[in-house]
Amino acid sequence: MKQLAIFDLDGTLLNTIKDLGEAANYALDRNGFHTHSIASYPFFVGNGVRRLIERVLPEDARKKDSVVEAMLKDFKGYYDQNNTKLTKPYDGIHDLLLELQERGVKLAVASNKYQSATTTIINHFFPDIDWLAIEGQQEGIPVKPDPSIIFMILAKAAITKSDTIYIGDSGLDMEAARRACVDSVGVTWGFRPEKELKEYHANVIINKPQDILPIIENGIPL
Repeated sequence: MKQLAIFDLDGTLLNTIKDLGEAANYALDRNGFHTHSIASYPFFVGNGVRRLIERVLPEDARKKDSVVEAMLKDFKGYYDQNNTKLTKPYDGIHDLLLELQERGVKLAVASNKYQSATTTIINHFFPDIDWLAIEGQQEGIPVKPDPSIIFMILAKAAITKSDTIYIGDSGLDMEAARRACVDSVGVTWGFRPEKELKEYHANVIINKPQDILPIIENGIPL
């Protein structure tokens, strides 16, 4: 039985894309740039807020530090006030977390979203979950697919890699798990296509949250 389940946030636990898109579009408009459709944002997000801002800017503007910093300030100012407005847990996620908690599985979050927003959003939507760790993007620590954030959680948990699974919706999540030498579970309900999960060698791919339960009990199917 797996003893630790580490979850990605955006696209795995929560559908955050509308709030992220609204915040980025607010910053773009405020700084005189064209906005994007919300439907385009799933391929802008994933590597932290700075990379999101760079991706939504025109190519010449993204190379200017002063522009990126102004955009970051406006994005965070808006997002910090509106990050739970349109965000919702995916169907079945809350019930899954409660079931895992009841079974004694330790739960953690490893996100590339900046730390303050990660903590706020997780505590808002899942106040009844006793998280072992809620880790977001932090100064001096590289973002996924670097495995550092997973190693931080493993150290807090004092649980072996073989007793751990990492659950995420993107190739960078699967790569982070591979580099950390923990089993990876790719989910198809998030922001990225199943093809990407396969290309990055997810150990198993699932279509609904409850499919995690037999993996917890029996490990990755051969």
